[in-house]
Amino acid sequence: EVQLMESGGDSVQPGGSLRVSCVVSGYTDMSDRSNCMGWFRQTPEKEREGVATIDDFGNTVYADSVKGRFTISRDNTKNNLYLQMSSLKPEDTAVYYCAVDLTCRYCNRAHCLRESKYGHWGQGTQVTVSS
Repeated sequence: EVQLMESGGDSVQPGGSLRVSCVVSGYTDMSDRSNCMGWFRQTPEKEREGVATIDDFGNTVYADSVKGRFTISRDNTKNNLYLQMSSLKPEDTAVYYCAVDLTCRYCNRAHCLRESKYGHWGQGTQVTVSS
């Protein structure tokens, strides 16, 4: 069973930076390691939304609201996924989730941000941006 675990969530001031991480375990087949991964976020007032995705070739897709401020990256040797966030705003406050789509290798369009693409999810990590 593929499992994901996020870490790194914290409280930061507006304008600050933070990096959240996700470690993936439980791959049952070598081919599972070639996949697409993403970061999503959710608040009590909103549905979960896609923030950034990265495919097996390193192609990335970002939500318009985070372009130029967030950077997604992955380290396949350690099965890690990262989201570097800078110039944080109060509206970035949310629970951040990582997810993996084991059926995907290549994705570089807006549909990569669709929640329904991803079959495995972590439990989330809270990011709060407040003064």
